[in-house]
Amino acid sequence: MSYEGKNLETIALHSGWRNDENTGSVAVPIHQTTSYQFNDTAHAASLFGLQEFGNIYTRIMNPTCDVLEQRMAALDGGVAGLAVASGQTASAYSIQNVARAGDNIVSSAHLYGGTYNQFKNNLKEMGIEVRFVDPTDPNNFESATDDKTRAYFAETLPNPKLQVFPIAEVADIGRKHGIPLIVDNTAAPVLCRPFDHGAAVTTYSTTKYIGGHGTTIGGLILDGGNFD
Repeated sequence: MSYEGKNLETIALHSGWRNDENTGSVAVPIHQTTSYQFNDTAHAASLFGLQEFGNIYTRIMNPTCDVLEQRMAALDGGVAGLAVASGQTASAYSIQNVARAGDNIVSSAHLYGGTYNQFKNNLKEMGIEVRFVDPTDPNNFESATDDKTRAYFAETLPNPKLQVFPIAEVADIGRKHGIPLIVDNTAAPVLCRPFDHGAAVTTYSTTKYIGGHGTTIGGLILDGGNFD
């Protein structure tokens, strides 16, 4: 069932989940397993060969995580998602997926301190240069761009400055150069949908609003399906 056009409340409650045919459970079960049964060796070979979609190992995919990924992608207006261990992991993976040693990214200088230090120190150790710019002028992103720039990065509402990031303007600059804009939308889930303004990827720390209680750590990477 498509939830396109449905109210956000409906998407938040139902997207990504169908009631369990075996138990009739309405709530999403927690699948506490690391591995899964295969029908036969041919079925296993098909799954491991990525010829067929299905569960292989929980580090790769878990049915409970899959509901979260689908639900958040639907809420953000994206096409797919990946749940990870933390928001810092989401930030790192989103960059490492597009940049390698010798490449660079251009990032807003207005960032959560943990992300700033991750970019300034950890990515540098991996050979990825991060060029920090003042985000109040979108043209600063273009000025810092060269043929080794692989991504732009920013926070919708940066912690702690809370100055709204010009998503559409920077996304347009990135599109002109073939560069995806990655937006950390931790501070404004549902209230802002960066994909609607041209962002290619969104990241989240689910520890904040999504978890709703600050007792669990998690992260998400969502694909807007609008960038090749």
